[in-house]
Amino acid sequence: MRSCRYWIAGFLIALVVQAHAQTTQKVVDIPTRPGVTQRMLVLSPPEARAAVVLLAGGHGGLQIFPNGSFNWGAGNFLVRTRQLFADRGLMVAVVDAPSDRQSPPFLSGFRQRPEHAADIKAVIAWMREQSKVPVWLVGTSRGTQSAAYVATELAGPEGPDGIVLSSTILTDNRGRPVPAMPLEKIRVPVLVVHHEQDGCALCAFSNVPALMEKLGNSPRKELLSFKGGESRGDPCEAMAYHGFNGLEGEVVAQIAAWILAR
Repeated sequence: MRSCRYWIAGFLIALVVQAHAQTTQKVVDIPTRPGVTQRMLVLSPPEARAAVVLLAGGHGGLQIFPNGSFNWGAGNFLVRTRQLFADRGLMVAVVDAPSDRQSPPFLSGFRQRPEHAADIKAVIAWMREQSKVPVWLVGTSRGTQSAAYVATELAGPEGPDGIVLSSTILTDNRGRPVPAMPLEKIRVPVLVVHHEQDGCALCAFSNVPALMEKLGNSPRKELLSFKGGESRGDPCEAMAYHGFNGLEGEVVAQIAAWILAR
C-alpha cells in the first residue's frame, strides 16, 4: 500500500515537472493608446483551456525586465503563483504598469480611469487572439479595483469572460473601493476569494457579504473563503494572510477549477 502511495506521488510530481517543461515564457509589449505600450510576462502552457490576466496589488509598477524578472512585486500573491496557474492549463499574462506610468506613482490613482480600461482592453484582445479561449481578469488587493472597474466599463467581446477578486479592497480612504462601484453593470461570472483572517483594514472579511449582495446581475457568483496558512509582516502585504501565504497551491487550484467549470 505504501509503495502504491509513493508511486502515485511520484507520478503527480512527474506531471508537474512535465507541465513546467512544456510551458513557454516570454515578455510581450503591445500597443494600447497612442504612443503607449503595455508590457506583460506571458506564460503559455500547451493547449490552454482558458486565459487569465493577473493584476497585482499595491502600486502595480512591476517594471518587468526583458528577461522576465521584476524590479518590484515578485512576492505578490498573483506574481509568485503565475506558474501554478499555468500548471492548471491556463495561459497567463502578468501585467505591468503601461509605458507612460513607469515611474511613481505607477498605477496609484490610475486604476479607475478610462486610459487604464483601454490598456486592459488591448490586453484582453491580444490574449483572446493568441489563445482562442475565454479570458478572465484576476486581481488581488488593489488589483481588484482594476479588475472590477474594467468589468464595469467593458462588456461583450471587448470585456473579460469573467473576473476573480482576491483580497478585495472593501473600504478605501484614498479612492473608491470595489463595493462602491456600479457592480450591477457586471454581467459575467464573478469569483470572490478572501481569507477569513485577513488583517488588512481595507479588506475586513466582515465586509464581504455586502460585496456579494451587489453582484446580483452576475450570472454566476461565488465566495471562496480560506483559513490558516501563515501571516508574516505587514497585514496588508503579500506574506500575510492577505496574500494567502502558505495556501498558494490550494487557492490557485480552486480558482482554476472554478474558471474551468463554466
